[in-house]
Amino acid sequence: MGLHVAQYTLDIIDLDLMVDFWSAALGYRVDSGGDGSAKLYPPPDGSPESPIIWLQGSGTPKHGKNRLHLDLVADGDQAEEVRRLIGLGARHADVGQRGDEGFVVLVDPEDNEFCVLARPPHRPPPADRVNRR
Repeated sequence: MGLHVAQYTLDIIDLDLMVDFWSAALGYRVDSGGDGSAKLYPPPDGSPESPIIWLQGSGTPKHGKNRLHLDLVADGDQAEEVRRLIGLGARHADVGQRGDEGFVVLVDPEDNEFCVLARPPHRPPPADRVNRR
């Protein structure tokens, strides 16, 4: 028994702006819901473990730092990917990081934080058990 991340829901204000940013950033295809929301689906050749992104109109601006955010891994060079994302509308964010952690913190056009990792997170071999509280 267990769970996996199937969908990441992001409350937004400007649907068109956020669809343009996130679909271009991730290479996801768009299915507009017609109700102020849209779902972004991984490309058919992407990882089957990649979550769907649901952009849901909220009508309220973001307040404060995200308590949950995406950690993204570039297929190629991290610095090149950060430059590409900035060209799409992302900006650097300072959340108190030192700068030598192996990740870059950015915000999307509506100030939602996300990270671009230099490499995928370490995963223990499948036989290892996770220590649970």
